[in-house]
Amino acid sequence: MANSYPRRDQASGVWKINQITKNIKDQGTYPQTSNQNTGLYGGGDSPSSVNTIDTVQINTAGNATDFGDLISTVSNPAANGSFTRGIYSNGYSGGANINIIQYIDFKSQGNMADFGDSTISGRARAGGGNNIRSIYGGGFVSGNVNTIDFITNATTGNATDFGDRTEDRNTVGGAANTTRFLMAGGSAPSTVIDFVEISTTGNATDFGDLTVARLSAQAFASATRCVFAGGQPAATVDYVEFGSLGNATDFGDLAVDVAYQGTTSNSIRGIVMGGSATPSDSTKKNDIQMLSIATRANATDFGDLTSARNNGYSCSNGHGGLQESQPRAPELYSPTGKVVPRGSGVGNVGLFAGYHAPSHSSEIDFINIQSTSNATDFGNLTVARGRGGAGSSSTRLIVFGGETPSSGVSDAIDSTEFASMGNAADFGNLSVTRYQTGGLSNQTRAVNCGGYNSPAFYNTIEYVTITTTGNASDFGDLSAAKGSCGTTSSSTRGLIMGGRTPSNLNVIEYITIGSTGNATDFGDLTDNTSTNAGASSTTRGLSAGGLNPGDSAGVNIIDYVTIASTGNAQDFGDLTVARYIIAGTSNSLRAVFGGGKAPSDSNVMDYVTIASTGNAADFGDLITASSGRSEGQCSNGHGGLS
Repeated sequence: MANSYPRRDQASGVWKINQITKNIKDQGTYPQTSNQNTGLYGGGDSPSSVNTIDTVQINTAGNATDFGDLISTVSNPAANGSFTRGIYSNGYSGGANINIIQYIDFKSQGNMADFGDSTISGRARAGGGNNIRSIYGGGFVSGNVNTIDFITNATTGNATDFGDRTEDRNTVGGAANTTRFLMAGGSAPSTVIDFVEISTTGNATDFGDLTVARLSAQAFASATRCVFAGGQPAATVDYVEFGSLGNATDFGDLAVDVAYQGTTSNSIRGIVMGGSATPSDSTKKNDIQMLSIATRANATDFGDLTSARNNGYSCSNGHGGLQESQPRAPELYSPTGKVVPRGSGVGNVGLFAGYHAPSHSSEIDFINIQSTSNATDFGNLTVARGRGGAGSSSTRLIVFGGETPSSGVSDAIDSTEFASMGNAADFGNLSVTRYQTGGLSNQTRAVNCGGYNSPAFYNTIEYVTITTTGNASDFGDLSAAKGSCGTTSSSTRGLIMGGRTPSNLNVIEYITIGSTGNATDFGDLTDNTSTNAGASSTTRGLSAGGLNPGDSAGVNIIDYVTIASTGNAQDFGDLTVARYIIAGTSNSLRAVFGGGKAPSDSNVMDYVTIASTGNAADFGDLITASSGRSEGQCSNGHGGLS
């Protein structure tokens, strides 16, 4: 994501309006307030356990000062911060593992208060979460455990069981963005990184591996990146991106090699506090080190703790799980900070999500539909995939299923917010795993239609309520089992156009989005076609491109219908380049068609004015020449948003 210029956390003096408006047009960004910056380091061994809580301001550099005290002397607790509270769970105190959860308000220096009890008496757990929940995983009881439990931050009370880690480990590193909590490493030592979706409950899922097996690979994060800093036996710094599963990559080096340290961040800068080479090492560290999360560089000196110690843990009120406090870069904000109207005819954020060729990708491209320009990076889907369905409200994009690498098929449903450029989050699952689907939507519902999963096509129609999260529900059936249809809608009626069974079809059928039931015949396209793209205004639906009846080449045909009526399509004009496996989006006034095969993968985007007829004109280029982008409504201003 591009930076906003001038940045509020770096600018001084008077900002020039033309600097801000230029950045909005060029990068889709607007400077926001900086993150909260209070970091805490609580407890630890110095050499015996202490109850001290130190504090720093993460955006500055300097020595820590006294904040207050824990309820009792404790080492090896786990910690997370909300916007308002620092919350510590478990630890080792008085010669025994404890189940105590305690909290303190960031705004009022003082001592911790009792919150409730953990589900286990243990120590050396991973802690993290978002503003709503704190999650604690793994640890040591009388042996290593895989237990995960959670609390609701704004309340007080005992923890609740969440599920299990993929393995039993203690001295685990953990950090989160707003949707995912990652846990890594731990005693044997281990390379394993696993994760849970914070808003759900259930067992952890494998994410990938650290670059080096180690314990005490403590972590900090921004909204998109998780960094694992230090550990034993190798004090390595490596990182992963939250939005894409995979192994960690080398980040750089610490200035002072440590394990059994505390780590936290303000989403821009990560800090590493205290530590030692081994748990019993008498040479405790008072070093505070800092790293810039967005770059890959070595740590530098920040300052010192009030005393040298290890086995203390850190939290903050501005880490990567607290995205609302991060600088955001929404296209929906004007230079005055007022929200620009969004919805049919006025929302101009267009997205092309994922693709399946030349290789599967999670890339989401962004365009400003009212302009003509090349696409820029928006973020990533949770899994690299293409040829899924898509639908959107004026605020949220939904992506259904798709084809994944090695001919796999996904049942995942993702969502991402138009107002914050960034990675998608898990929404739920399809009832039937498939790809070659088409999506359509209005402000309330996103509907996924048809599809294929070898060896069968499907007639399945299912839907989700966009403002919620959860699995798809049955809507009804298409007239035939088919995939690769073009799809679009008005606010009341959805169109499913063409497709294959496996022969190419000219059939157009429709559903009433607000109800449930089977699709009804609408009319016919001007020719049999599949892998075509749909787009619409509030009154007119378009079908563009696709495969010719014999599957031998792409076509340049653009057809149109009046959505509120029924009847056969009429000729609208031609694309600039004939191509198939193409995607479309619109702001209800203008339709943009991107990518596809022509016959090789294309980066071409072209556009038409929906209310007229005529040939398409060049819009610009996608980031990557590609085909198999998600088919359906991928904008915050399409014709389904009246």
